[in-house]
Amino acid sequence: MNIGVFPVTILNRAVKSIADKIEKNDAELKKLLAIKDKSYLNFVRPYMELSYELSALFSPISHLNGVKNSEQSQRVFGKCLPLITEYYTRLAQNEEVYRAFAAICKHEELDYAKRKVLKDALLDFELSGVSLPSEKKKRVKEITVRLSILSEEFSQNLLNDTLKYKMIINDEALLGDMPESDRAAARKGGGWEFGLLPPSYIAFMTYVTDRSKREEVYRAYSTRAPQNGGIIAEILALRSELADILGYKNYAELNNKRMSAPSPETVLSFLVSLAEKCSPYAEKEAKEVKKVAAGDGISDLASYDLAFYSEKLKKLKFDFDEEETRPYFELDRVIGGLFSVLSRLFSLSFERKEIKLWDEGAAYYNIYRNGGLIGGLYADLRARGDKRGGAWMDNWHTYHKDAKGRLHLPEVMIIGNFPPAVSGQPSLLRHNDVVTLFHEMGHALHHLLSQVEEEALSGIKGVDWDTVEFPSQFLENFAYEPAVLDEVSSHIETGEKLPEELRDKIAAAKNFQTGLSFLRQLEFGIFDMLIHTKGALSESEAQEVLDQVRAKYSVFIPPRYNKFQNGFSHIFGGGYAAGYYSYKWAEMLAADAFLEFKKNGIFNRELAEGYLNTVLKFGASKKMDEIYRLFLGRDPDPSALTELYGLK
Repeated sequence: MNIGVFPVTILNRAVKSIADKIEKNDAELKKLLAIKDKSYLNFVRPYMELSYELSALFSPISHLNGVKNSEQSQRVFGKCLPLITEYYTRLAQNEEVYRAFAAICKHEELDYAKRKVLKDALLDFELSGVSLPSEKKKRVKEITVRLSILSEEFSQNLLNDTLKYKMIINDEALLGDMPESDRAAARKGGGWEFGLLPPSYIAFMTYVTDRSKREEVYRAYSTRAPQNGGIIAEILALRSELADILGYKNYAELNNKRMSAPSPETVLSFLVSLAEKCSPYAEKEAKEVKKVAAGDGISDLASYDLAFYSEKLKKLKFDFDEEETRPYFELDRVIGGLFSVLSRLFSLSFERKEIKLWDEGAAYYNIYRNGGLIGGLYADLRARGDKRGGAWMDNWHTYHKDAKGRLHLPEVMIIGNFPPAVSGQPSLLRHNDVVTLFHEMGHALHHLLSQVEEEALSGIKGVDWDTVEFPSQFLENFAYEPAVLDEVSSHIETGEKLPEELRDKIAAAKNFQTGLSFLRQLEFGIFDMLIHTKGALSESEAQEVLDQVRAKYSVFIPPRYNKFQNGFSHIFGGGYAAGYYSYKWAEMLAADAFLEFKKNGIFNRELAEGYLNTVLKFGASKKMDEIYRLFLGRDPDPSALTELYGLK
């Protein structure tokens, strides 16, 4: 197959292309079902290839709707999504295919990976209601299609409101200590314009001195997409109904079938236990920031004050202003340094290729290992008004061997919303942005370095959702190491590496407000698990659950108008429903693995090769607990998580 060829004009023919491919797949499936003596190689693998080809066709359409959002992309995506969802749901309820898979699994001698492909597929069939009576099967299909539409509506509503809001500042004195790079990015005419996209919102909330304006922007951010409240209620009702039809107590129990954690109860116990450990640290950190605010006469520190006074506290505590580091973290230099780090760890090299992409800010790289081409990487990292917020990795093509024995190479996209280049000044990153880039590249490596021939288990495909964040969180830890900071830093004027003094300050500030940060993530995870164990909830009932979680675990209770849940894309617009806890579940693995590198050397090639040849190579062809034991010869140490973040 060709890699490094992105179909930039695909939206012009997308709906017909998808419809035609579905029709062709249906015809091919009939031929496969007509095979008398079905086997893994003559039936399962070509069947899997049909879905892979359709997914590879749809991925660029979905991708463009996220990174080059427009009326056209919304319209086209909105027409394609029901076609795709209906097709996959219909396929997942096909009893002939199900019976063929079950027979092959029972009677054919297969290696572990092929048997796992079948067992995973059989589970998916069962969770799609393949054995249900026709009326219930029909209802499962209706629910699945409706949930996919609601998920997209949720995300689009959030994006629309994010892009709609603007705050104009005409008095420069109100910008306080805002870095020049952030001022330049916001400059418009004779004033400064701020919005709700991450770089702009973060700069505003961290530096603007006018408390009332901070609250105004915070209120706009925390009340986005009010119509999503009704969507949440419908999503929860449909998920609850789906679980009931399939014979599960609740959606969390249903979703747990695809997780490595033993049960929702185990997950809640894990989250609550961590929250109890973190609470004393969070309370101590809250007192520190309140003390700084009190120095300005503020006795009622609010959510919209937290970023502002936390920045002040960081400067007082560590004599550290992150703006000092930004001239050293120019985006292109950071990317080059990251590639150098990956070369030292995994013998990878990256070659930029000039090809036509969706935006001039995007780039494509061929990736080589020990001189051989292994895959491709698309990178689109600067914030734009037509791009969804946040950072993510998308897998497009997957390493595998197809039904004709041809080897396919993987391709991935990493997306960010880092500060753009403005007024002749290049894109300068905060260190936190560098960490985010390493995180997404960790996901990319997980997909790119797989050596699994079965597409359904290769890379991140089929990995238990609560361990998929392990490689990303593992790699982000490297971004704090002095030797790595040397690789990614270069002053934009002098070319000087990041000075030792600033490296030390970054290291010292790494665990700044870790307790508050941990507790906030745990609050999200507990809320997610609770609402998915309680059945259908109305908008107000979901709010009550969130209020109860906050009352028990939050150090700072947000204002009543805060509707965080309406922007919780991970669980209502993405794939983390009843699974948000996976960030912390996987982070324990990441912390333990990284501490092993700390003990033996950050660039220890033996360890790096071991990590590549187990965690990255095996994808989902083995369970993660088995892979981890192959990697380090032992089970992970749960205490590593609190040790790494100073919460002993």
